[in-house]
Amino acid sequence: MNFNSGVFLVFLPLVTAAYWLLPHSLRSYWLLAASYFFYMYANPALILLLLASTAVDYCCGRGIERFRGRRGVMRLFLLVSICVNLGLLFTFKYFDFFAGTVNALCAAAGLPYRAPELGLILPVGISFYTFQTMSYTIDVYRGDFPAERDIVSFALYVTYFPQLVAGPIESPQSLLPQLKAEHRPSWEDFTAGIRLLLCGFFRKCVVADFCGIHVNAVFSSVEQANSLAVCCAGGLFCIQMYCDFAGYSEIAAGSARLMGVRLMRNFDRPYLAQSYTEFFRRWHISLNRWFTSYVYIPLGGGRRGRARKLLNILIVFTLCGLWHGARWTYVLWGLYAAFWLCLESLLDVKNRFGPRWDCPLGRLARRCVMFLIFIPAALLFRAESVEQLGAVFRRLFTGWGFGGAYLQAALDQLGLTALSLIQLALCLTAMAKLYAWGQYDLPAAKTDSQSAARLCACVYLTAVTALCWLALLRTQDAAIFAYFQF
Repeated sequence: MNFNSGVFLVFLPLVTAAYWLLPHSLRSYWLLAASYFFYMYANPALILLLLASTAVDYCCGRGIERFRGRRGVMRLFLLVSICVNLGLLFTFKYFDFFAGTVNALCAAAGLPYRAPELGLILPVGISFYTFQTMSYTIDVYRGDFPAERDIVSFALYVTYFPQLVAGPIESPQSLLPQLKAEHRPSWEDFTAGIRLLLCGFFRKCVVADFCGIHVNAVFSSVEQANSLAVCCAGGLFCIQMYCDFAGYSEIAAGSARLMGVRLMRNFDRPYLAQSYTEFFRRWHISLNRWFTSYVYIPLGGGRRGRARKLLNILIVFTLCGLWHGARWTYVLWGLYAAFWLCLESLLDVKNRFGPRWDCPLGRLARRCVMFLIFIPAALLFRAESVEQLGAVFRRLFTGWGFGGAYLQAALDQLGLTALSLIQLALCLTAMAKLYAWGQYDLPAAKTDSQSAARLCACVYLTAVTALCWLALLRTQDAAIFAYFQF
């Protein structure tokens, strides 16, 4: 079920109302049933994978706890959990990708071998729930969290609908106790949830989809686009990608907050980062935290010398790129990120250059440089194939020109008119206000002036939403959340 669908706008209020009307002893059962319905809405058969992952990790967690102290048996249960989850992920997400790569290499070498391709449907959200269940068994193995005895509570941890298909990837320490706690209705939770929902829908349905219209116009015929159009499309896709991903996270957090559950902030104004290292502390925080905790640190982190640290960064971001999808462009995106992170580590950017530029103008300059550096990463992420990526970069280096006709051609290729430029400016202006208005923990207003300010902000946001939404109605180009495909 898509968040930006009419069905969800009916589903969420019904689930929330029933949750508060039911006694505490029945709420977990109700949320579990609602979560299964949410996941099965598009394709009921895929629930079997979710049930298999839940059963295996519940049993493995109990097995690890039961044989605590017998390291060999504990490792066996952990290995079963990891192999089953990664096996499901590889089979459904990567098997055909690697089979196709092998077949292409064999064809290029003139070999007769051809690997079989399964043609399986990619289960929505499989990358998220497999990582979340693996974090549970790893934490139980480490002794960081006790094994959950209640199968219903554990199943709800795996399938909790607000963050089931696109995160954030919550740790068991954070989410499981909240799901088991007895919540009471709170005006603060209700208002915070509504604010987060409005901000998330605005980011996705207005800003992200509006930018997507003009990005798609260029990428649909990139060979005919000039360099300025491609460059602007890259910048707009940076905004689209951020608002799409952060918008989902805010809707997820808002939905959970209506029922008293607080999910973590997954995006923290990444385009204010002044280095690539800082960028990834602000971007998809839960995923980067997962790779840091369960891959980077176990590999040695930065404790075994600079060369090993650089190798660990390369491994982590190659895996991170591949996690996003079975395409070589995602792997190249991971390698591009690893290059800048390794370069910053070698140059010791934070200590060597940070103090020299610690002034408003210097911080602004670093942020602009960071955004420009991220545009090629966005193009890597947006390209649907290596061939399209090649066409994009050919246009970037060969399609430059000057004059009014060149500028008009770029605007035409982007599909930007005077009206749409005004609408885009309104979107970006409103987006700058969203972080302050969509705080996860905003204290209640204590004065009339604060109440009036929030009322003005609400009116402002509603007005801009209406203006931009009217622009979208003529295109009917609203899209599903990008992270649903991962």
